[in-house]
Amino acid sequence: MKRVKVLIGNYGSGKSELALNFAMQAAARGDRTELIDLDMVNTYFRLTERGKMVEQKEIRLVSPNFACSGIETLSLPAEVASAFVMDWDTVIFDVGGDDVGSTALGRYHTDFMELEEGALEVLNVVNIRRPLSSTVEKIQRLQEGMQAHSRLKITGMINNSNLATMTGPDDLWDGYEVLKEVSKITGIPVAYTTGKQEFLDAFMARNPDMEYVGTLVPIDMYMHRDWDSYIAHGLNTVDPRKEIY
Repeated sequence: MKRVKVLIGNYGSGKSELALNFAMQAAARGDRTELIDLDMVNTYFRLTERGKMVEQKEIRLVSPNFACSGIETLSLPAEVASAFVMDWDTVIFDVGGDDVGSTALGRYHTDFMELEEGALEVLNVVNIRRPLSSTVEKIQRLQEGMQAHSRLKITGMINNSNLATMTGPDDLWDGYEVLKEVSKITGIPVAYTTGKQEFLDAFMARNPDMEYVGTLVPIDMYMHRDWDSYIAHGLNTVDPRKEIY
């Protein structure tokens, strides 16, 4: 059965890093894998910039028209349809931040609904260290907006709480505590807990309730940035501590 993961969430949650990790892990299993960059919002952190790397792993990457070209107005390519009509084992969608970015999914609503039952996961990537998803109430509001704009029901949450290079063992635990409350209120389960292996080990040593942990997924860091070069080009309005994991 084709497995489709749709990753949504607010800016800086780490969607692109996780999308890349899920795709790499699927390819390592021998899955025929497609990775679709539907981020129509963030023009800086893009999966497209890792195109050569994913090609080496025999992963097909589909990106918005004009991605990484310097053109700010992006459009969706016709190749997105290949996710539904071609015989992939795993398809990963990386969708732009919050409810506005989720709108891009709406046009494929019928295609998603025609997938085999159990094939689709719509996953809200949550990083509680970001201002827009730092509390139970904020996460609830974001999820309601993303579901309305994407026309898809969120099937699970991912605890990806981090502070980029400043991440410590407490970040995942704090995320667990918040998402446990969100799950109790909304009924949406925690499907995955993700992070570097060392942080997952420290997290599990504290004996969390596995009902609110989901599957543990250790991740590698692919979306590195040369921050010195970035700032040198005058784009110093972004704090690297608040960007992608």
